[in-house]
This record gives sequence, C-alpha cells and structure tokens, in this order.
Amino acid sequence: MSQLSLSSFDSVLMVRSARGRYQPASADQILEAARLVIDQKMPRGESFTSPMAVKEYLGTKLACLEHEVFAVLFLDTQHRLIEYSELFRGTIDSASVYPREVLKEALRLNAAAVIISHNHPACRSACPAPNR
Repeated sequence: MSQLSLSSFDSVLMVRSARGRYQPASADQILEAARLVIDQKMPRGESFTSPMAVKEYLGTKLACLEHEVFAVLFLDTQHRLIEYSELFRGTIDSASVYPREVLKEALRLNAAAVIISHNHPACRSACPAPNR
C-alpha cells in the first residue's frame, strides 16, 4: 500500500454520489473509509501484539484530524482491545487532559492496560489535498 501514489488513488477509488453517479473519492472520504476498515480489522477482542499494530491502528484513527485529540486504547490482560476512546478533544494546538478521567474510564472498563496517544493537527500539511 505504501508504494501507491496519490495519483493512483485518484484513478482507482471512486464513490457514488447521492444521484448515483461515480466520482473520484476525496482525501477526506478515503481517510474516513480507512478509519472504518481499521475498526473492522481490529474489533473489540483483537490483540495488539506489536508496536507496529498499535502504530497502524492509531495512525489511521488519528490521521489528518483538524483538532488535537487525546485517545486511549483500553486493553485486557491479554492486550486485547476492550475499547478505543477519544477522551478529550481540543483546538488546533492544544487539548486539556484530565488524568483522573482517564483512570476512571480504565476502572469502569476493568482495563488491565492502557495505551495513550495524541495527534498533532499541524501535520495536516502532510495529508493529501482533495482534488478540485
């Protein structure tokens, strides 16, 4: 997948409009589809067995958001996904995070482990621009 260029996406990925016509998918539509695929690929109960699996999952979930997000993966004793949660949302350059709320949610879910992450919306310039 990493060998594909944006131009190859333009000619391959199509979406159907409300009128039933097909048109090239925008970058935002591609990212939303990727988020849906990663949710299906790593459903509740799937095990995160390597840092690469975590990187792929979170990279897709947090890619190209226009605001900061503090997200948490709640895991059981076998490092299987209990729940993914975007606990805090912020502005373009900050997000307030309350450790007490993270702990409360981990206890509520009976999580044995957590993986915390956040994004940097300034990286949006690295995202493909939609065709116009």
